[in-house]
Amino acid sequence: MERCSWVNLDNSLYVKYHDLEWGVPSYDDSYLFEMLLLESFQAGLSWECILNKREAFREAFDNFDYKKIANYSLEKVNELLENKNIIRNKLKIMASINNAKVFIAIQKEYGSFSNYIWHFTDNKVIKYDGIIRTDSLLSIKISKDLINRGMKFVGSVIIYSYLQAIGVINDHEEQCFRY
Repeated sequence: MERCSWVNLDNSLYVKYHDLEWGVPSYDDSYLFEMLLLESFQAGLSWECILNKREAFREAFDNFDYKKIANYSLEKVNELLENKNIIRNKLKIMASINNAKVFIAIQKEYGSFSNYIWHFTDNKVIKYDGIIRTDSLLSIKISKDLINRGMKFVGSVIIYSYLQAIGVINDHEEQCFRY
């Protein structure tokens, strides 16, 4: 079975993620927040590194429950900073708390975060066009909007990767069985 060229076939987590999640349109706010949190932690690192720590992140961040994360105390922040199984970056941890609050505000405004993120494409998936890129006019637009709303670690490259992850952009390569 042909897959995208970037998939590390020696990492079963990566293969499973590619085959079952990446590029699959998601409308579930819990999953959308999980991927937003993970993508924000990926800044400066590889996605494979984050994926390998995903279950540790899930445990450390209360199953990615954005309502709980929005209310994390300084004590919880310090607990996270001591957790050797996740990325212990204080700015990213603080951003996850902040971003959870903004995420909830967006839900209130749009009825769901899904409604918000999908409105940028009129609920349509953008299909791979054969050009390898790290951002786009769409990711720049969404990034600017999220930053204006107060989110952190949501630059256009991170948002492009996020849009790929949640299926707004389907960038599976032409030879890939998921194309």
